[in-house]
Amino acid sequence: MARSASKFEYPVNLDAALAALEQARVGEPRQLLGHQCIEGTWYILAFKPGAESLAVVLATGTIQAERYGASALFLAPCTSQFEPYELQIRYPHLTRQEADPFSLPLGLNAGDLYYFRQGQEQQAQRHLGAHPMDIDGIQGVRFSVWAPNAQAVSVIGDFNHWDQRQHPLSRVDDTGVWAIFIPAVPLGSCYKFSIFSALGEHLVKADPYALAMEKPPATASIVTAAPRLTPLSPDYYEQRSERNAIDAPISIYEVHLGSWRRGDNNAYLTYRQLAEQLLPYVEDMGFTHIQLMPVSEYPFDGSWGYQGIGLFAPSSRFGSAEDFAYFCERCRAAGIGLLLDWVPGHFPGDSHGLARFDGTHLYEHADTRQGFHPDWHTYIYNYERQEVRSFLVSNATYWLEQYGVDGLRVDAVASMLYLDYSRENGQWLANKYGGRENLGAIDCLQQINSVCYARNKGIMMVAEESTAWPGVTNSVEHGGLGFGYKWNMGWMNDSLKYMQLDPIYRQYHHHEMTFSLVYAFSENFILPLSHDEVVHGKGSLLHKMPGDLWQKFANLRAYYGFMWAHPGKKLLFMGGEFAQHHEWNHDMSLQWDLLVHDSHQGIQRWVRDLNQVYRQYRALHDNDRDPNGFTWLDGDNSAHSIFSFVRTARDGAQKVVCVHNFTPQVHHDFRVPLPESGRYRVLLNSDDEGYGGSGVAVIADEEVGIDAEPVPWLQESYSLQLSLGPLASIYLLWEREVDAVANP
Repeated sequence: MARSASKFEYPVNLDAALAALEQARVGEPRQLLGHQCIEGTWYILAFKPGAESLAVVLATGTIQAERYGASALFLAPCTSQFEPYELQIRYPHLTRQEADPFSLPLGLNAGDLYYFRQGQEQQAQRHLGAHPMDIDGIQGVRFSVWAPNAQAVSVIGDFNHWDQRQHPLSRVDDTGVWAIFIPAVPLGSCYKFSIFSALGEHLVKADPYALAMEKPPATASIVTAAPRLTPLSPDYYEQRSERNAIDAPISIYEVHLGSWRRGDNNAYLTYRQLAEQLLPYVEDMGFTHIQLMPVSEYPFDGSWGYQGIGLFAPSSRFGSAEDFAYFCERCRAAGIGLLLDWVPGHFPGDSHGLARFDGTHLYEHADTRQGFHPDWHTYIYNYERQEVRSFLVSNATYWLEQYGVDGLRVDAVASMLYLDYSRENGQWLANKYGGRENLGAIDCLQQINSVCYARNKGIMMVAEESTAWPGVTNSVEHGGLGFGYKWNMGWMNDSLKYMQLDPIYRQYHHHEMTFSLVYAFSENFILPLSHDEVVHGKGSLLHKMPGDLWQKFANLRAYYGFMWAHPGKKLLFMGGEFAQHHEWNHDMSLQWDLLVHDSHQGIQRWVRDLNQVYRQYRALHDNDRDPNGFTWLDGDNSAHSIFSFVRTARDGAQKVVCVHNFTPQVHHDFRVPLPESGRYRVLLNSDDEGYGGSGVAVIADEEVGIDAEPVPWLQESYSLQLSLGPLASIYLLWEREVDAVANP
């Protein structure tokens, strides 16, 4: 029976359908709305909460629909299920005419999602998320989301007054994906997905594939087209390949966009302002690359981006996706490589995020021994679930291809590789072989690297991996993880520990500075002095150094000199280049006002010159992976805490001798063994007065140089005598003939 007198006769199941519509728990809306056959007669059914009346506009005329009782369900008879129509809806203050979403194709089918379900999709964002498009000549937006265990899914937004009853999604066969095409949704609309779980919960979630999101603390996704990118030329790919090659000079400036520099009233600089201010600074300082801490949208400022929610959306804190694309293009135009921190190791539990996305543990492992990170109180991806694999692979390729960046630095790789990472016995589950290796994560990382390198010529994938896992930068074909570079965390820990010692005690820890050379050629290494070393009470790099203020600066200059001479590419966190006093604070600008002081100007000048010499002289960079590129001249002088070695170019035609004195003691007539006869000219001396040093001259005429003496010393046949200033790093260029000119 119908619920009230009507000129139409309705079956009783309309009451059940109406109840489901009103409670936003419609699993198959196309069985209830649009064209429906009721007892042999075709009707058009529309559910429009808030409407005063509704008419169906056909090619043959307009039919006034009948309201079903006092509900928001309207029915109008039609001749067949193929009859096209639009809905004319009268609300209290306006009347709208629009196509009916339930009469239009979804624009998505099971075939489109085949590779997604197989874990092989490399561009899942083409199929999932919010996509402005044209279907049957009608402009609108297709919304789609993976939620296989949901009872029902709706899209809510400012285009439907956030009413979860208005736009229920349809299942796309048995794919676990739900979709709807809604006409006339404007770009810039905010939206989320309302998910009715198997347990009867109504969950409200941001779109995992959203290309833009609201500025935090707001949490909605935003309908947008993918940002436009100037096509990359063949020449650019060649330039990128050269810039990121193992024989290239790579000096990376690590940046947190929110605190590099602030604007008026402590406001964030925008992506466009950063392009105008940050890029010229990086060029002037001689860095080859910028590495941005995570820019994908994150809800909590204090996570610095490492707990992301919108993995496909550049953070709106600094502008739009188009603005970020502009920043990327300006980097390319300046010839500056751009790396992004990328976090596939964990995600936060914010209610609008991925955690329990459809009411089940969809993206994360259900067992907390595998699915929850005890250190960060975050969730760990289920790397063995194929759709999750497609999500992560697609996200990696999206940043590389949509924005044309040079590469990704993958955060916390060790936490992905080990099932017992930061866990006690009984808190983790062994793999199927009884081991501690996370086989799913290993396979996922190998797949990500293989896909990214295959699709993007000349990129660099970088692992922050803090253990001795073998073959991080070996090819996947040879059993490696397939990264291009690995952070040398061992070098960082050992060298910082040494540098923090009072010089009087360094003689007892001498080989903490030499141990890294035991394994320096086993991987393609980057030497990092990153943000992790200047937070959480660790203090700034300057104030890790011992001694009075002059000695602190001298220690830091000498340390940088050692770092730039050591095999491996370089990474320095912002502020370190001018010796910021304070520990890094993400809520405020760097201490740029310190540059009024000569001491800070001096260390900034030193880093600039280190970068220039490092880039100019092949011996310092083109043979990083070959043991022949490094030779100790004297690595055992613990009594004086002095280290000397030679860096040799790949072709052997260029050599740079590096001498480092890590005590305040001045040494006159100090004899240094040399690898060749010929003349040696001073390239750099951190004790130069222009850097804030004491001004002790290395040799009498540093510009002309000094000839090697045929005096055997240690294992070498030649040597010369130098003056070593206090806490000083010195670079000497070998010139084969007395009157030779350097040949960079």
